[in-house]
Amino acid sequence: MLSFIIIAGCAQEKNNNAKDKKTASKEELILAVGNEPETGFDPALGWGQYGSPLFQSTLLKRDNKLKITNDLATGYEVSGEGKIWKVKLRDDVLFSDGKPLTAEDVQFTFETALTSGSVLDLNILESVKVTDPTTVEFHLKHANSTFIHSLLTLGIIPSQSYGDNYAENPIGSGPYKLVQWDKGQQIIIEMNPDYYGKKPFFKKITFLFLNEDAAYAAAKAGQVDMAYIPASFSKNQITGMRLEAIQSVDNRGIMFPYVAAGEKTKDGRALGNDVTADIAIRKAINIAIDRQALVEGVLEGHGTPGYSAADGLPWGNDETKIKDNDLNGAKEILADGNWKDENGDGLLEKGALTAEFDLLYPASDVTRQSLAIAVADMVKPLGIKINVEGKSWDEIESLMHSSAVIMGWGSHDPLEIYNLFSGKMAGVEYYNSGYYSNEKVDEYLESALLSRTEEEAIEYWKKAQWDGTNGFSSLGDVPWAWLVNIDHLYVVNEKLDIGEQRIQPHSHGWPITDNLVDWKWNEK
Repeated sequence: MLSFIIIAGCAQEKNNNAKDKKTASKEELILAVGNEPETGFDPALGWGQYGSPLFQSTLLKRDNKLKITNDLATGYEVSGEGKIWKVKLRDDVLFSDGKPLTAEDVQFTFETALTSGSVLDLNILESVKVTDPTTVEFHLKHANSTFIHSLLTLGIIPSQSYGDNYAENPIGSGPYKLVQWDKGQQIIIEMNPDYYGKKPFFKKITFLFLNEDAAYAAAKAGQVDMAYIPASFSKNQITGMRLEAIQSVDNRGIMFPYVAAGEKTKDGRALGNDVTADIAIRKAINIAIDRQALVEGVLEGHGTPGYSAADGLPWGNDETKIKDNDLNGAKEILADGNWKDENGDGLLEKGALTAEFDLLYPASDVTRQSLAIAVADMVKPLGIKINVEGKSWDEIESLMHSSAVIMGWGSHDPLEIYNLFSGKMAGVEYYNSGYYSNEKVDEYLESALLSRTEEEAIEYWKKAQWDGTNGFSSLGDVPWAWLVNIDHLYVVNEKLDIGEQRIQPHSHGWPITDNLVDWKWNEK
C-alpha cells in the first residue's frame, strides 16, 4: 500500500509538487478522507448526497445546527395543500464555464435525476415548471415534507453543458472546480473564482484515494494534511497532527425479525423468527445491553450510546432514551413473559422454544463483528444465546428476514425513519427487513410525510417513536436494539482549522467537506 502512496506522490510532483508548494503558501491541502466515487461527480447519479457536492450548488443547505438556510435559492413557499413548492433563485450565479445559472437549469437537473435510475428517489415529483428565469415550481403527486431533502442535496447541473462524460468533467456553480482526476489515485480541485458565496481560504486541494491503513501511513509520513482513520488507530499520536472526533448519527444496531416464523417473502425467502418475535426477548436485550461499555470497548471511546435512528437530530425523540445495563430488570421482563430455565442448563425456554437465535454481520466489518460478540456476551447471563455469524452481504440479504442483523444507518433526511419503520416498506431493499408493522405508527409516519413543512412533520416523527403509550422505540414495540453512534475520526494537521463541524450522517461520501469554505490555515 505504501507503493500506492508513492504513485500518488509522483502524480503530485507532476503537478508542480503540490506538497512543497502547500508548505510555502499555506493555500493548498492534501487530504485522504474517503473513497473514490464509483459513479463520478454527477449529482443526478447520487454525487453529494452525503457531503457537499463541491463542484455544484444546491438550492438550500443546512447550517451547523442543521437548520435550513438558502444557497442558490433566495426563498421558497409551499402551497396547493403541500403539493406545489415555489423556489426563487439568485440572479447572480455563474457556472464555472461562465454561463449563467437559471431556472431552466434547475428544471433540467431534477428532470434528469428523476429518470437517471440512481440512488435518488424523486418519484414523488410530478413535474417541474419554469415561470420566469429565477422562479421554478415543483409539482408533487401529493404533499411530502421530505421533498425538501432533494432541495438540500441535489447539486444543480448545467442544461447546456451536460453530456455523457459529465461525471468525469463536472461543471457547476460550487466553491471549487475539478481540474484533474487520476482514476484510482486522486483528484485535484481549485477554487472557482466566479463562486457567489464565501471565498474559500484554500485555492487548491488534492484528494488522495487511500484505504484507512494507507491514509494513516500517509499521515504518519507527513504526506497529507488530513486522513480518515478507524478507531483502532486513534490512540496512536502523530507528531504535528491532532485527532478530531466528529459526532455522527452513523449508527449501528440490531434489526430483529419482528414476526413469527412460518411465512415466506414474495421471492421465497424465509420470513420471521419465533424467538425475536417475542417482545419480552427484544425488550430484555434492549435494557441489558451496556451501550457505554460498547463505546469504550469497541469504539475506543469514540462514539455515543445509540437509542434511535435519529439521535441528536431535530426529529429525534429524546424521551426514548432508556436506562440500560439493567440485567435485573431484563430478567424480570423475561420472567413476566414466561421464559424459564426449565432444564437447568442456563438457557431459557418458553414451551417448545429455546431463547436462541442467530445474529449476522458483514464478515469484512471488524467493528460490527466486535459489537455482535460483545452483545452476545452481555445477554448470556440472561439465559439468551446469540450465535454470532459473519456472512457476505449476498448471504445476509437472503437471511435478513429470518435472522437478526447488525445494520448501520444514519441520515440528515427524516425519510429514513419512514423507510425503516413503515409497514409499507416491509421487505423493500434493506429497509424494514424485519417486517415491523404498527397501525398507529404508520398513521404518524403518513402524517409526517403529508405535512407541508419539515417543522410541521417533526411532531409526527417524534410521536411515531413514542407518543406516551405507543411507538417503535425501545419504550414501545422495540423492533431494533440500537447500540452506538460512531464518531468519525480524522487526524488533522495541527495548523489546519476545520471550523465548526455539524453532526455527520452515515459515512458514505465525504461528509467532512460540508463546510470546506470555512477551513483555514493558522500559523500559530
